[in-house]
Amino acid sequence: MDVVLLGLNEVFSNGVIFAVIMGAIIGVSIGSIPGLEPAGVMAILLPLTFTMEPLFGVTLLLGVYGGAWYGGAIPAILMNTPGTPVAVLTTYDGYPMAKKGQGKKALSIAYTSSFFGGIVSVLSLVFFAPVLSQVATLFGSAEFAMLALLGMVFVVLAHNHYAIEAAAMIGLGIFLGSIGIDRSYNTQVYTFGQEWLLAGVPLVPAVIGLFAMSQAYILLSAKSGDAFNTRIEGSGWFEGFAVLLRNKVIAIRSALLGVIMGLLPGVGEFGSQFFSYTLAQKFSKNPEQYGNGAEGGIVASETSNNAVTASVLIPLLAFGIPADALMAMLLSVFMVHNYIPGPRLFGEHPEFISGLYVSLFVMNIFIFLYLTVATKYIVNITRVRGRFIGSFIFVLGFLGAYSQNYQISDAFIALFFSLLGYIMKRANIPAVPIILGLVLGPVFLNRMRQALGVSNGDFSIFVDRPISLILLSITVLSIVIFVGSRLKNLRHG
Repeated sequence: MDVVLLGLNEVFSNGVIFAVIMGAIIGVSIGSIPGLEPAGVMAILLPLTFTMEPLFGVTLLLGVYGGAWYGGAIPAILMNTPGTPVAVLTTYDGYPMAKKGQGKKALSIAYTSSFFGGIVSVLSLVFFAPVLSQVATLFGSAEFAMLALLGMVFVVLAHNHYAIEAAAMIGLGIFLGSIGIDRSYNTQVYTFGQEWLLAGVPLVPAVIGLFAMSQAYILLSAKSGDAFNTRIEGSGWFEGFAVLLRNKVIAIRSALLGVIMGLLPGVGEFGSQFFSYTLAQKFSKNPEQYGNGAEGGIVASETSNNAVTASVLIPLLAFGIPADALMAMLLSVFMVHNYIPGPRLFGEHPEFISGLYVSLFVMNIFIFLYLTVATKYIVNITRVRGRFIGSFIFVLGFLGAYSQNYQISDAFIALFFSLLGYIMKRANIPAVPIILGLVLGPVFLNRMRQALGVSNGDFSIFVDRPISLILLSITVLSIVIFVGSRLKNLRHG
Protein backbone atom coordinates (compact mmCIF):
# COMPACT_ATOMS: atom_id res chain seq x y z
CA MET A 1 0.00 0.00 0.00
CA ASP A 2 2.89 2.34 0.79
CA VAL A 3 4.24 1.76 -2.72
CA VAL A 4 0.88 2.67 -4.24
CA LEU A 5 0.54 5.83 -2.14
CA LEU A 6 4.10 6.88 -2.95
CA GLY A 7 3.44 6.33 -6.65
CA LEU A 8 0.15 8.23 -6.57
CA ASN A 9 1.86 11.12 -4.83
CA GLU A 10 4.58 11.24 -7.52
CA VAL A 11 2.16 11.03 -10.42
CA PHE A 12 -0.38 13.57 -9.19
CA SER A 13 1.89 16.08 -7.43
CA ASN A 14 4.69 16.65 -9.93
CA GLY A 15 2.78 17.13 -13.15
CA VAL A 16 3.52 13.58 -14.27
CA ILE A 17 -0.15 13.01 -14.97
CA PHE A 18 0.13 15.71 -17.65
CA ALA A 19 3.02 13.80 -19.26
CA VAL A 20 0.99 10.57 -19.17
CA ILE A 21 -2.00 12.19 -20.86
CA MET A 22 0.04 14.11 -23.45
CA GLY A 23 2.17 11.08 -24.29
CA ALA A 24 -0.91 8.88 -24.64
CA ILE A 25 -2.73 11.33 -26.92
CA ILE A 26 0.36 11.80 -29.10
CA GLY A 27 0.90 8.03 -29.20
CA VAL A 28 -2.69 7.24 -30.18
CA SER A 29 -2.51 9.91 -32.89
CA ILE A 30 0.72 8.47 -34.27
CA GLY A 31 -0.68 4.95 -34.26
CA SER A 32 -3.69 6.19 -36.21
CA ILE A 33 -1.57 7.43 -39.10
CA PRO A 34 -0.32 4.61 -41.36
CA GLY A 35 3.35 4.99 -42.19
CA LEU A 36 4.24 6.91 -39.07
CA GLU A 37 5.93 4.82 -36.37
CA PRO A 38 6.32 5.72 -32.66
CA ALA A 39 10.10 5.25 -32.81
CA GLY A 40 10.45 8.31 -35.05
CA VAL A 41 8.37 10.57 -32.83
CA MET A 42 10.03 9.26 -29.67
CA ALA A 43 13.39 10.04 -31.27
CA ILE A 44 12.29 13.63 -31.92
CA LEU A 45 10.99 14.02 -28.35
CA LEU A 46 14.09 12.42 -26.83
CA PRO A 47 16.29 15.56 -26.61
CA LEU A 48 13.41 17.46 -24.98
CA THR A 49 13.06 14.85 -22.22
CA PHE A 50 16.68 15.39 -21.13
CA THR A 51 15.66 18.75 -19.67
CA MET A 52 12.62 17.33 -17.85
CA GLU A 53 12.31 15.59 -14.51
CA PRO A 54 13.23 11.89 -15.02
CA LEU A 55 9.77 10.47 -14.33
CA PHE A 56 8.13 13.17 -16.44
CA GLY A 57 10.37 12.44 -19.43
CA VAL A 58 10.15 8.64 -19.14
CA THR A 59 6.35 8.60 -18.81
CA LEU A 60 5.99 10.98 -21.76
CA LEU A 61 7.94 8.57 -23.96
CA LEU A 62 6.14 5.53 -22.54
CA GLY A 63 2.81 7.25 -23.22
CA VAL A 64 3.80 7.66 -26.88
CA TYR A 65 4.99 4.06 -27.01
CA GLY A 66 1.91 2.52 -25.37
CA GLY A 67 -0.59 4.85 -27.05
CA ALA A 68 0.71 4.02 -30.52
CA TRP A 69 0.15 0.31 -29.95
CA TYR A 70 -3.51 1.01 -29.06
CA GLY A 71 -4.04 3.50 -31.90
CA GLY A 72 -2.56 1.19 -34.53
CA ALA A 73 -5.77 -0.86 -34.45
CA ILE A 74 -7.86 2.01 -35.88
CA PRO A 75 -6.47 2.05 -39.45
CA ALA A 76 -5.90 -1.71 -39.25
CA ILE A 77 -9.64 -2.28 -38.77
CA LEU A 78 -11.11 0.60 -40.78
CA MET A 79 -8.59 0.78 -43.67
CA ASN A 80 -6.96 -2.67 -43.77
CA THR A 81 -3.65 -0.86 -43.17
CA PRO A 82 -1.88 -1.35 -39.81
CA GLY A 83 -1.11 1.97 -38.14
CA THR A 84 1.91 0.32 -36.53
CA PRO A 85 3.68 -2.86 -37.69
CA VAL A 86 2.51 -4.77 -34.62
CA ALA A 87 -1.14 -4.34 -35.68
CA VAL A 88 -0.65 -6.24 -38.93
CA LEU A 89 -2.54 -9.34 -37.71
CA THR A 90 -5.43 -7.15 -36.52
CA THR A 91 -6.16 -6.44 -40.19
CA TYR A 92 -6.83 -10.15 -40.80
CA ASP A 93 -10.05 -10.19 -38.81
CA GLY A 94 -10.70 -6.53 -37.98
CA TYR A 95 -11.10 -5.34 -41.56
CA PRO A 96 -13.47 -8.17 -42.59
CA MET A 97 -15.66 -7.26 -39.60
CA ALA A 98 -15.60 -3.59 -40.65
CA LYS A 99 -16.63 -4.58 -44.19
CA LYS A 100 -19.63 -6.38 -42.67
CA GLY A 101 -20.68 -3.15 -40.93
CA GLN A 102 -19.22 -4.16 -37.55
CA GLY A 103 -16.37 -1.65 -37.40
CA LYS A 104 -17.40 -0.25 -34.03
CA LYS A 105 -17.60 -3.73 -32.49
CA ALA A 106 -14.18 -4.68 -33.92
CA LEU A 107 -12.64 -1.51 -32.47
CA SER A 108 -14.23 -2.26 -29.10
CA ILE A 109 -12.73 -5.77 -29.11
CA ALA A 110 -9.33 -4.31 -30.01
CA TYR A 111 -9.46 -1.65 -27.27
CA THR A 112 -10.65 -4.07 -24.57
CA SER A 113 -8.07 -6.70 -25.51
CA SER A 114 -5.32 -4.09 -25.59
CA PHE A 115 -6.38 -2.85 -22.16
CA PHE A 116 -6.34 -6.38 -20.72
CA GLY A 117 -2.89 -7.08 -22.21
CA GLY A 118 -1.57 -3.73 -21.00
CA ILE A 119 -2.73 -4.24 -17.40
CA VAL A 120 -1.31 -7.80 -17.25
CA SER A 121 1.97 -6.41 -18.57
CA VAL A 122 2.15 -3.71 -15.89
CA LEU A 123 1.41 -6.30 -13.17
CA SER A 124 4.28 -8.45 -14.48
CA LEU A 125 6.56 -5.43 -14.27
CA VAL A 126 5.49 -4.69 -10.68
CA PHE A 127 6.11 -8.24 -9.47
CA PHE A 128 9.08 -9.42 -11.57
CA ALA A 129 11.32 -6.35 -11.96
CA PRO A 130 12.25 -6.09 -8.22
CA VAL A 131 12.95 -9.85 -8.07
CA LEU A 132 15.20 -9.81 -11.14
CA SER A 133 16.97 -6.70 -9.90
CA GLN A 134 18.03 -8.73 -6.85
CA VAL A 135 19.31 -11.43 -9.18
CA ALA A 136 21.38 -8.70 -10.83
CA THR A 137 23.33 -8.27 -7.56
CA LEU A 138 24.88 -11.68 -8.31
CA PHE A 139 26.21 -10.40 -11.62
CA GLY A 140 29.84 -9.44 -12.20
CA SER A 141 31.61 -8.29 -15.36
CA ALA A 142 31.62 -11.80 -16.85
CA GLU A 143 27.85 -12.18 -16.38
CA PHE A 144 27.04 -8.74 -17.80
CA ALA A 145 29.28 -9.44 -20.81
CA MET A 146 27.45 -12.71 -21.48
CA LEU A 147 24.05 -11.05 -20.97
CA ALA A 148 24.91 -8.34 -23.49
CA LEU A 149 26.13 -11.02 -25.91
CA LEU A 150 22.91 -13.01 -25.42
CA GLY A 151 20.87 -9.88 -26.08
CA MET A 152 22.68 -9.19 -29.36
CA VAL A 153 22.37 -12.82 -30.48
CA PHE A 154 18.63 -12.83 -29.71
CA VAL A 155 18.19 -9.65 -31.75
CA VAL A 156 19.87 -11.29 -34.73
CA LEU A 157 17.95 -14.57 -34.44
CA ALA A 158 14.64 -12.72 -34.00
CA HIS A 159 15.01 -11.32 -37.50
CA ASN A 160 14.75 -14.87 -38.81
CA HIS A 161 14.95 -14.57 -42.64
CA TYR A 162 17.01 -11.38 -42.33
CA ALA A 163 19.40 -12.81 -39.73
CA ILE A 164 22.51 -12.29 -41.86
CA GLU A 165 21.58 -8.67 -42.53
CA ALA A 166 20.78 -8.19 -38.83
CA ALA A 167 24.15 -9.69 -37.84
CA ALA A 168 25.90 -7.31 -40.21
CA MET A 169 24.00 -4.36 -38.75
CA ILE A 170 24.84 -5.46 -35.19
CA GLY A 171 28.49 -5.53 -36.28
CA LEU A 172 28.14 -2.05 -37.75
CA GLY A 173 26.57 -0.85 -34.48
CA ILE A 174 29.42 -2.36 -32.44
CA PHE A 175 31.94 -0.67 -34.71
CA LEU A 176 30.17 2.69 -34.34
CA GLY A 177 30.05 2.17 -30.57
CA SER A 178 33.81 1.67 -30.44
CA ILE A 179 34.57 5.06 -32.02
CA GLY A 180 35.96 7.71 -29.66
CA ILE A 181 38.30 7.69 -26.68
CA ASP A 182 39.22 4.26 -25.28
CA ARG A 183 39.21 4.98 -21.55
CA SER A 184 41.18 1.83 -20.68
CA TYR A 185 44.23 2.94 -22.66
CA ASN A 186 43.37 6.63 -23.17
CA THR A 187 43.80 6.33 -26.92
CA GLN A 188 41.69 7.46 -29.86
CA VAL A 189 39.82 4.73 -31.76
CA TYR A 190 38.71 5.32 -35.38
CA THR A 191 38.45 9.10 -34.90
CA PHE A 192 40.89 9.93 -37.71
CA GLY A 193 41.90 13.01 -35.78
CA GLN A 194 38.40 14.51 -35.89
CA GLU A 195 37.60 16.27 -32.61
CA TRP A 196 33.85 15.93 -33.07
CA LEU A 197 34.27 12.14 -32.91
CA LEU A 198 36.23 12.09 -29.63
CA ALA A 199 33.04 11.54 -27.62
CA GLY A 200 31.97 8.76 -29.98
CA VAL A 201 28.89 8.48 -32.17
CA PRO A 202 26.05 10.14 -30.22
CA LEU A 203 23.02 7.90 -29.73
CA VAL A 204 20.31 10.55 -30.05
CA PRO A 205 21.24 11.95 -33.51
CA ALA A 206 21.72 8.37 -34.73
CA VAL A 207 18.26 7.37 -33.48
CA ILE A 208 16.64 10.51 -34.90
CA GLY A 209 18.24 9.93 -38.29
CA LEU A 210 17.54 6.21 -38.52
CA PHE A 211 13.94 6.25 -37.31
CA ALA A 212 12.49 9.76 -37.72
CA MET A 213 14.16 11.49 -40.65
CA SER A 214 14.39 8.33 -42.76
CA GLN A 215 10.65 7.87 -42.28
CA ALA A 216 10.18 11.46 -43.45
CA TYR A 217 11.85 10.53 -46.74
CA ILE A 218 9.45 7.60 -47.11
CA LEU A 219 6.43 9.86 -46.59
CA LEU A 220 7.81 12.58 -48.87
CA SER A 221 8.63 10.17 -51.69
CA ALA A 222 5.32 8.29 -51.55
CA LYS A 223 3.52 8.36 -54.89
CA SER A 224 0.17 9.11 -53.35
CA GLY A 225 -0.14 11.94 -50.87
CA ASP A 226 -3.89 11.69 -50.88
CA ALA A 227 -5.78 11.51 -47.68
CA PHE A 228 -7.60 8.37 -46.57
CA ASN A 229 -11.34 8.18 -46.17
CA THR A 230 -12.53 6.25 -43.14
CA ARG A 231 -15.93 5.58 -41.60
CA ILE A 232 -17.04 3.88 -38.42
CA GLU A 233 -20.15 1.74 -38.81
CA GLY A 234 -22.24 -0.48 -36.58
CA SER A 235 -22.87 -0.35 -32.85
CA GLY A 236 -21.38 -1.82 -29.71
CA TRP A 237 -18.68 0.32 -28.13
CA PHE A 238 -18.77 -1.96 -25.07
CA GLU A 239 -19.28 -5.36 -26.72
CA GLY A 240 -15.54 -5.93 -26.37
CA PHE A 241 -15.96 -6.89 -22.70
CA ALA A 242 -18.38 -9.70 -23.53
CA VAL A 243 -16.16 -10.89 -26.39
CA LEU A 244 -13.14 -10.91 -24.11
CA LEU A 245 -15.00 -13.06 -21.57
CA ARG A 246 -16.05 -15.50 -24.31
CA ASN A 247 -12.40 -15.72 -25.43
CA LYS A 248 -10.82 -15.61 -21.98
CA VAL A 249 -8.49 -18.56 -22.64
CA ILE A 250 -7.12 -16.85 -25.75
CA ALA A 251 -6.77 -13.57 -23.87
CA ILE A 252 -4.91 -15.09 -20.90
CA ARG A 253 -2.63 -17.21 -23.09
CA SER A 254 -1.85 -14.27 -25.39
CA ALA A 255 -1.14 -11.96 -22.44
CA LEU A 256 1.29 -14.45 -20.90
CA LEU A 257 3.02 -14.97 -24.25
CA GLY A 258 3.33 -11.21 -24.64
CA VAL A 259 4.89 -10.85 -21.19
CA ILE A 260 7.42 -13.63 -21.87
CA MET A 261 8.29 -12.29 -25.33
CA GLY A 262 8.83 -8.84 -23.87
CA LEU A 263 11.68 -10.24 -21.78
CA LEU A 264 13.54 -11.45 -24.87
CA PRO A 265 15.58 -8.83 -26.75
CA GLY A 266 14.44 -8.29 -30.31
CA VAL A 267 11.47 -10.65 -30.14
CA GLY A 268 8.86 -8.43 -28.49
CA GLU A 269 5.58 -7.57 -30.12
CA PHE A 270 6.22 -9.26 -33.45
CA GLY A 271 7.00 -12.67 -32.01
CA SER A 272 4.19 -12.53 -29.47
CA GLN A 273 1.45 -11.60 -31.92
CA PHE A 274 2.37 -14.32 -34.43
CA PHE A 275 2.66 -16.99 -31.72
CA SER A 276 -0.61 -15.91 -30.10
CA TYR A 277 -2.55 -15.71 -33.34
CA THR A 278 -1.24 -19.07 -34.56
CA LEU A 279 -2.13 -20.79 -31.30
CA ALA A 280 -5.58 -19.17 -31.22
CA GLN A 281 -6.29 -20.47 -34.72
CA LYS A 282 -4.81 -23.91 -34.01
CA PHE A 283 -6.98 -24.52 -30.93
CA SER A 284 -10.12 -22.93 -32.34
CA LYS A 285 -13.19 -25.06 -33.10
CA ASN A 286 -13.68 -22.94 -36.21
CA PRO A 287 -10.16 -22.21 -37.56
CA GLU A 288 -11.57 -21.42 -41.01
CA GLN A 289 -13.09 -18.22 -39.56
CA TYR A 290 -9.62 -16.79 -38.84
CA GLY A 291 -8.79 -14.25 -41.48
CA ASN A 292 -12.50 -13.68 -42.18
CA GLY A 293 -13.61 -11.79 -39.10
CA ALA A 294 -12.92 -14.07 -36.12
CA GLU A 295 -13.32 -12.33 -32.78
CA GLY A 296 -10.59 -14.53 -31.29
CA GLY A 297 -8.13 -13.33 -33.91
CA ILE A 298 -8.45 -9.69 -32.80
CA VAL A 299 -8.28 -10.74 -29.14
CA ALA A 300 -5.07 -12.71 -29.71
CA SER A 301 -3.34 -10.03 -31.77
CA GLU A 302 -4.21 -6.99 -29.66
CA THR A 303 -3.79 -8.67 -26.26
CA SER A 304 -0.35 -10.05 -27.07
CA ASN A 305 1.21 -6.95 -28.59
CA ASN A 306 0.05 -4.73 -25.71
CA ALA A 307 1.21 -7.29 -23.12
CA VAL A 308 4.75 -6.51 -24.22
CA THR A 309 4.66 -2.76 -23.53
CA ALA A 310 5.55 -2.91 -19.80
CA SER A 311 7.26 -6.30 -19.55
CA VAL A 312 9.88 -5.03 -22.00
CA LEU A 313 10.91 -2.65 -19.21
CA ILE A 314 11.87 -5.54 -16.90
CA PRO A 315 15.33 -6.32 -18.41
CA LEU A 316 15.96 -2.58 -18.71
CA LEU A 317 15.18 -1.80 -15.06
CA ALA A 318 16.72 -4.96 -13.60
CA PHE A 319 19.90 -5.25 -15.67
CA GLY A 320 20.19 -2.08 -17.75
CA ILE A 321 19.88 -4.17 -20.92
CA PRO A 322 17.48 -2.62 -23.49
CA ALA A 323 15.39 -5.13 -25.43
CA ASP A 324 14.82 -2.89 -28.44
CA ALA A 325 15.60 0.52 -29.86
CA LEU A 326 12.74 2.17 -27.95
CA MET A 327 14.11 0.90 -24.64
CA ALA A 328 17.56 2.12 -25.70
CA MET A 329 16.05 5.60 -25.93
CA LEU A 330 14.60 5.26 -22.43
CA LEU A 331 17.97 4.09 -21.16
CA SER A 332 19.56 7.27 -22.45
CA VAL A 333 17.01 9.30 -20.41
CA PHE A 334 17.96 7.29 -17.31
CA MET A 335 21.67 7.82 -17.89
CA VAL A 336 21.38 11.58 -18.49
CA HIS A 337 19.77 11.92 -15.05
CA ASN A 338 22.27 9.48 -13.49
CA TYR A 339 19.53 6.93 -12.77
CA ILE A 340 21.49 3.69 -13.18
CA PRO A 341 19.18 0.68 -13.79
CA GLY A 342 19.65 -2.22 -11.38
CA PRO A 343 19.16 -2.94 -7.67
CA ARG A 344 20.45 0.48 -6.63
CA LEU A 345 17.74 2.21 -8.68
CA PHE A 346 15.05 0.37 -6.69
CA GLY A 347 16.75 1.23 -3.38
CA GLU A 348 17.84 4.81 -4.05
CA HIS A 349 14.83 6.04 -6.04
CA PRO A 350 11.74 4.16 -4.79
CA GLU A 351 9.58 7.19 -5.58
CA PHE A 352 10.64 6.96 -9.23
CA ILE A 353 9.87 3.23 -9.44
CA SER A 354 6.51 3.62 -7.66
CA GLY A 355 5.61 6.59 -9.83
CA LEU A 356 6.50 4.59 -12.94
CA TYR A 357 4.22 1.71 -11.90
CA VAL A 358 1.26 3.97 -11.14
CA SER A 359 1.74 6.07 -14.28
CA LEU A 360 1.60 2.92 -16.42
CA PHE A 361 -1.68 1.86 -14.80
CA VAL A 362 -3.11 5.36 -15.27
CA MET A 363 -1.87 5.45 -18.87
CA ASN A 364 -3.71 2.25 -19.82
CA ILE A 365 -6.93 3.40 -18.15
CA PHE A 366 -6.77 6.83 -19.77
CA ILE A 367 -6.04 5.48 -23.25
CA PHE A 368 -8.94 3.01 -23.04
CA LEU A 369 -11.40 5.74 -21.97
CA TYR A 370 -9.98 8.25 -24.46
CA LEU A 371 -10.34 5.83 -27.39
CA THR A 372 -13.84 4.80 -26.37
CA VAL A 373 -15.01 8.41 -26.27
CA ALA A 374 -12.92 10.06 -29.00
CA THR A 375 -12.40 7.50 -31.79
CA LYS A 376 -14.94 9.21 -34.04
CA TYR A 377 -12.76 12.33 -33.89
CA ILE A 378 -9.39 10.52 -33.97
CA VAL A 379 -10.15 8.95 -37.37
CA ASN A 380 -9.93 12.45 -38.87
CA ILE A 381 -6.17 12.28 -38.26
CA THR A 382 -5.92 9.56 -40.88
CA ARG A 383 -6.90 12.17 -43.48
CA VAL A 384 -3.76 14.28 -42.93
CA ARG A 385 -1.56 14.12 -46.02
CA GLY A 386 1.62 12.09 -45.68
CA ARG A 387 3.84 14.66 -47.40
CA PHE A 388 2.83 17.34 -44.91
CA ILE A 389 3.69 15.01 -42.02
CA GLY A 390 6.99 14.06 -43.68
CA SER A 391 8.07 17.70 -44.04
CA PHE A 392 7.16 18.37 -40.43
CA ILE A 393 9.12 15.35 -39.17
CA PHE A 394 12.22 16.20 -41.20
CA VAL A 395 12.46 19.75 -39.86
CA LEU A 396 11.78 18.67 -36.26
CA GLY A 397 14.31 15.85 -36.54
CA PHE A 398 17.05 18.13 -37.85
CA LEU A 399 16.38 20.72 -35.13
CA GLY A 400 16.10 18.01 -32.44
CA ALA A 401 19.50 16.56 -33.32
CA TYR A 402 21.12 19.99 -33.31
CA SER A 403 19.49 21.11 -30.07
CA GLN A 404 20.88 18.20 -28.05
CA ASN A 405 24.30 19.84 -27.72
CA TYR A 406 23.86 22.82 -30.07
CA GLN A 407 26.51 21.36 -32.38
CA ILE A 408 26.03 21.31 -36.13
CA SER A 409 28.04 18.07 -36.27
CA ASP A 410 25.17 16.29 -34.46
CA ALA A 411 22.73 17.52 -37.10
CA PHE A 412 24.96 16.22 -39.89
CA ILE A 413 25.33 12.88 -38.08
CA ALA A 414 21.53 12.66 -38.00
CA LEU A 415 21.46 13.52 -41.71
CA PHE A 416 23.97 10.74 -42.44
CA PHE A 417 21.93 8.18 -40.49
CA SER A 418 18.72 9.36 -42.14
CA LEU A 419 20.13 8.56 -45.59
CA LEU A 420 21.45 5.24 -44.28
CA GLY A 421 18.05 4.45 -42.74
CA TYR A 422 16.20 5.35 -45.94
CA ILE A 423 18.44 3.06 -48.02
CA MET A 424 17.99 0.27 -45.48
CA LYS A 425 14.21 0.61 -45.49
CA ARG A 426 14.11 0.49 -49.27
CA ALA A 427 16.38 -2.58 -49.20
CA ASN A 428 14.38 -4.25 -46.35
CA ILE A 429 17.44 -4.27 -44.09
CA PRO A 430 16.52 -3.98 -40.37
CA ALA A 431 17.70 -0.80 -38.65
CA VAL A 432 17.06 -1.79 -35.03
CA PRO A 433 20.22 -3.98 -34.73
CA ILE A 434 22.41 -0.94 -35.42
CA ILE A 435 21.07 0.86 -32.35
CA LEU A 436 21.32 -2.21 -30.13
CA GLY A 437 24.86 -2.83 -31.38
CA LEU A 438 25.66 0.81 -30.62
CA VAL A 439 24.30 0.43 -27.06
CA LEU A 440 25.15 -3.18 -26.18
CA GLY A 441 28.45 -3.35 -28.07
CA PRO A 442 30.34 -1.06 -25.66
CA VAL A 443 28.71 -2.86 -22.69
CA PHE A 444 29.91 -6.21 -24.02
CA LEU A 445 33.43 -5.02 -24.89
CA ASN A 446 34.00 -3.08 -21.67
CA ARG A 447 32.62 -5.82 -19.42
CA MET A 448 34.60 -8.51 -21.24
CA ARG A 449 37.75 -6.43 -20.87
CA GLN A 450 37.08 -6.00 -17.14
CA ALA A 451 36.44 -9.74 -16.68
CA LEU A 452 39.64 -10.65 -18.50
CA GLY A 453 41.48 -8.11 -16.39
CA VAL A 454 40.27 -9.80 -13.21
CA SER A 455 41.26 -13.26 -14.53
CA ASN A 456 44.62 -12.10 -15.93
CA GLY A 457 43.48 -12.83 -19.46
CA ASP A 458 42.05 -16.29 -18.71
CA PHE A 459 38.87 -16.84 -20.79
CA SER A 460 37.78 -19.65 -18.45
CA ILE A 461 36.22 -16.99 -16.22
CA PHE A 462 33.22 -17.08 -18.56
CA VAL A 463 32.59 -20.79 -17.90
CA ASP A 464 33.81 -21.05 -14.31
CA ARG A 465 31.09 -18.76 -12.96
CA PRO A 466 27.67 -20.55 -12.96
CA ILE A 467 25.47 -17.67 -14.17
CA SER A 468 27.95 -16.73 -16.89
CA LEU A 469 28.09 -20.37 -17.99
CA ILE A 470 24.27 -20.58 -18.13
CA LEU A 471 24.03 -17.42 -20.24
CA LEU A 472 26.79 -18.60 -22.56
CA SER A 473 25.12 -22.02 -22.89
CA ILE A 474 21.77 -20.40 -23.80
CA THR A 475 23.56 -18.27 -26.41
CA VAL A 476 25.31 -21.24 -28.01
CA LEU A 477 22.20 -23.43 -27.83
CA SER A 478 20.06 -20.72 -29.44
CA ILE A 479 22.51 -20.40 -32.33
CA VAL A 480 22.69 -24.18 -32.80
CA ILE A 481 18.89 -24.54 -32.82
CA PHE A 482 18.50 -21.64 -35.25
CA VAL A 483 21.15 -22.92 -37.66
CA GLY A 484 19.75 -26.46 -37.42
CA SER A 485 16.26 -25.18 -38.20
CA ARG A 486 17.47 -23.21 -41.22
CA LEU A 487 19.45 -26.18 -42.58
CA LYS A 488 16.38 -28.42 -42.13
CA ASN A 489 14.24 -25.94 -44.07
CA LEU A 490 16.83 -25.76 -46.84
CA ARG A 491 16.88 -29.56 -47.18
CA HIS A 492 13.09 -29.60 -47.49
CA GLY A 493 13.07 -27.08 -50.23
